[in-house]
Amino acid sequence: MDKVQILKERIKEMESHQLEKGDMILSSLHATQELFDNSIPLEAAKVISDELDVKVERIYELATFYSMYSTKPRGKHLIRLCESLPCHVIEGPKIAKKLKEVLNIDFGQTTKDGLFTLETTSCLGICGVGPVMMIDGDTYGNLTVEKIEDIVQKYRGEKS
Repeated sequence: MDKVQILKERIKEMESHQLEKGDMILSSLHATQELFDNSIPLEAAKVISDELDVKVERIYELATFYSMYSTKPRGKHLIRLCESLPCHVIEGPKIAKKLKEVLNIDFGQTTKDGLFTLETTSCLGICGVGPVMMIDGDTYGNLTVEKIEDIVQKYRGEKS
């Protein structure tokens, strides 16, 4: 079964839960990213538009407003480094430099193997353990330059 058909089935399943229209759209965007390389391509936005009877412009409006969504393909793992002031003053720039070095990419880029995309984010809400980064849904605080390589290796599958 192709990705478009799977997306249609997931939307139909969500409709059975009788969610509000806005919740349906956001849930559909999440499902889309799971299927389409952590992104929302135009073909998938059109499917959501057709299935939920919403203009495709509205789908893209939401997909580009919220930072959790992307219209560009991203890596399998999304690394977000907090750039708020508390994290910045506690070694944040050193952590950023080390991440870029270990991944061999800059912010806004994806590794050549498609495994990681590196982004910055505003406050993750756990300033007391800064500097902080989030990989997918996992949060890492009290970061040091020494910890970065081990954390990244875990997601590469090189460490358990």
